[in-house]
Amino acid sequence: MGGKPHNSSGLPPFILTGLPGLETTQHWLFLLLGVLYIVSIVGNALILFIIKEERSLHQPMYYFLSLLSVNDLGVSFSTLPTVLTTFCFHLKKISFDSCMAQMFFIHLFSFMESGILLVMSFDRYVAICNPLRYATVLTDACVALMGMSVILRSFCMVLPLPFLLKRLPFCKDNILSHAYCLHPDLIRLPCGDVTINNIFGLFIVISTFGLDSTFILLSYVLILRSVLAIASQEERLKTLNTCVSHMCAVLIFYVPMVSVSMAARYGRHAPQYIHTLMSFIYLFVPPMLNPVIYSIKTKEIRRRLCKILLGTKF
Repeated sequence: MGGKPHNSSGLPPFILTGLPGLETTQHWLFLLLGVLYIVSIVGNALILFIIKEERSLHQPMYYFLSLLSVNDLGVSFSTLPTVLTTFCFHLKKISFDSCMAQMFFIHLFSFMESGILLVMSFDRYVAICNPLRYATVLTDACVALMGMSVILRSFCMVLPLPFLLKRLPFCKDNILSHAYCLHPDLIRLPCGDVTINNIFGLFIVISTFGLDSTFILLSYVLILRSVLAIASQEERLKTLNTCVSHMCAVLIFYVPMVSVSMAARYGRHAPQYIHTLMSFIYLFVPPMLNPVIYSIKTKEIRRRLCKILLGTKF
C-alpha cells in the first residue's frame, strides 16, 4: 500500500472500481444503470420541453421544477462518463484533475438539489398559507433571484473541496470505492493531516443539507397547520394533494442520503458492495423518479406527455 508520496507537483491518478465482490454481475448492473440513465435523461428533457411549450405551466412552481430537471440532468451527466468507461470498457484509471472536476460537479448538483427542494417548499408554503399574496411574492424576478441564490451558494460551498485535497500528499494505491469520484471516498486516501478537510466537509453538510431539511420540515409544519384550519375535508385533501409531488421528491432525495451516511457511520463492517449499491441509489434513483412523479401527479404535464408519446390526449 505504501509508495512514493505525491503532492501538487506530481498528482497521482485514481483507480475506479465497479462493484467489489460482485464482479460477475457487473454487466447486469450496467444494464440496469443504463435504463436508469435513459429514463432520467429522456424524462427530465421531456419535462423541460413540456414546461417550455405549455404556457399554462409558466408559473413559479414549474420554473422551480425546470431547475430541478436541469439539476437532475447535471447529476446524470456528471457520473455517466466514468460509469460508462468502468463498466462497459473496463477503463478504470482517471487522472487527478479529472477526478477533482467530477467530484466538484457531483457535489455541486447534490447541494443544488437540496436548495431547489427548499425553494420549492417555500413556493408551496406561500401558495397554501398566503394564496392571495402568491402572485406578488413569487414574481419572476423573485424566482430568478432564488434560483441564482441556490446555484451561487452551492458553487461557493463546493469550490474549496478540490483545492483542499490538492494540497495533500498521496502515497497509497489510490483505489476508490466507486465508479465515480466522491469527497468522502477521496478523503480516505491522503497521507497528510485531513482535519481541515473533515471540518470543512462537516460544515458544508450542516449548512446545506442540515439547514435545508430543517426549513423544509418547518414549511410543512406551517402548511399542515393551515390545512387543518380548513373546514371541508375534501378541500383539505385537495390542498394537500398539491404538495404530494414535492413531498415525494424530498423523500427520495433525503432518505437515500441519510441511509448512505448511516451506513458509512455504523456499517463499516458491511460488504463494500452494500455501500456501493446504496451510493448508486442515492445518485441514480432521484433523477429517474422525479420526472416520473411529476408526470403522474401533474395533469398538464401528463396530458402533454401522452400527446407526445401516443399522439392522443389523456
